Amino acid sequence: MFHDFFHCQPPSLRLLLPRSGREYAGAGKRIAAVRRTVSMMSSRGTSAMLSRAARMRQKLQSALEASALDIEDVSYQHAGHAAVKDNANETHFNIRVISPKFEGQSLVKRHRMVYDLLTDELNSGLHAISIVAKTPKESGS
Repeated sequence: MFHDFFHCQPPSLRLLLPRSGREYAGAGKRIAAVRRTVSMMSSRGTSAMLSRAARMRQKLQSALEASALDIEDVSYQHAGHAAVKDNANETHFNIRVISPKFEGQSLVKRHRMVYDLLTDELNSGLHAISIVAKTPKESGS
């Protein structure tokens, strides 16, 4: 049974499939690992095509259900600073977000929520963000 199924698969998948019943137990882990890798590669490919501001907007809007979200790239104001290498773009942003998810949260907790959502960006070149985080009630919306 395994042998027939094995030879019907494309060569790339054959490396992952068991050749015998004894190998079957480890095949699931190998297939799951490849699926995770492919998933990560496809999401990175999509992310790489979007600007940093667009990726940030996507993450903040979906997680915080923001009623207003302004993201301003102010990197040009920091050109030449020691932390900005090779005239890098999209390193400094002002963010203004209004979200019902901030209701009952301290200012520190609101900022932490934003920072947590942008961890990937902060680890890949985003140097600084200025955050204004309000509830709809506080903003008068």
